[in-house]
Amino acid sequence: MTRLIAIVAVSVTSAAQGLQVVRDIPYAPPAHERQMLDVYAPEKARNLPVVFWIHGGGWTAGSKNDVHHKPQAFGDKGFVFVSTNYRFLPAVDMYTIVRDVAKSIRWVHDNIAKHGGDPTRVLLMGWSAGGQLAALLCTDDRYLKAEGLSLSIVKGCVAVDGDTYDVPLIVETGAAQRKARGQPDPTFGHDRKFGGDPAKHRDLSAVTHVAPKKGISPFLLLHVAENPNTTAQAQRLASVLTTAGIPARVFGVSQTTHAQIDANLGVPDYPATPPLFEFVDGIIKKATSKQ
Repeated sequence: MTRLIAIVAVSVTSAAQGLQVVRDIPYAPPAHERQMLDVYAPEKARNLPVVFWIHGGGWTAGSKNDVHHKPQAFGDKGFVFVSTNYRFLPAVDMYTIVRDVAKSIRWVHDNIAKHGGDPTRVLLMGWSAGGQLAALLCTDDRYLKAEGLSLSIVKGCVAVDGDTYDVPLIVETGAAQRKARGQPDPTFGHDRKFGGDPAKHRDLSAVTHVAPKKGISPFLLLHVAENPNTTAQAQRLASVLTTAGIPARVFGVSQTTHAQIDANLGVPDYPATPPLFEFVDGIIKKATSKQ
């Protein structure tokens, strides 16, 4: 049974220095516990660019609370930071999850100015499963169009250590790896998570929807250098993007883990942080100069 809850968003002063936080804002009626987002805004924020964060967790777990250092790091840089939840597999299918995130982006477009954000300067970011969702939403314009929006509001995409920008590739890779190791197939692996249908696998892959002159924003693809799957996926998406004339940078972080690249992103001396802010600063400067 779907659980419906009534929640009133409450503004509180964050433990993070100089940030105001509004938590548990419903973005799609009726209020559902997994269709909520949080907004972190610098004090006296006005017309600031927005980072929209999508958590990971294999599309079956995770929380908008799993933001680690990111709100403070971006707040210190003069950004409003938004972190969203979405419903999970298997209660809903993958298409519904993508639509949930699109609806939360629509909420940002309509309401973020009240929190000091600029709805025309939004960067989408996500880690792991959230990286797949961010990349898909930044390439397949059907989801934003369904919400009355276009790709033009997205100025950049940062996908962090995702392994499903090309779903057929990871399904084939995983099957080959398990065969070589004599391992059984998982009961709920990528094949089934993405619908158990090769057509759905292609349709839910960001690489499928990349095309020139579509308004796709520049990409930064961060990955764990020692992880062959996320490395291959980052390189695959970057190759498709650059072939279509869309700027894409791949940056591999050595001597780290899948969890650490999420937890430490934004920490000044973490190797992925400088390229992240170099990318973000360039995107925002370009977007601001066109206003």
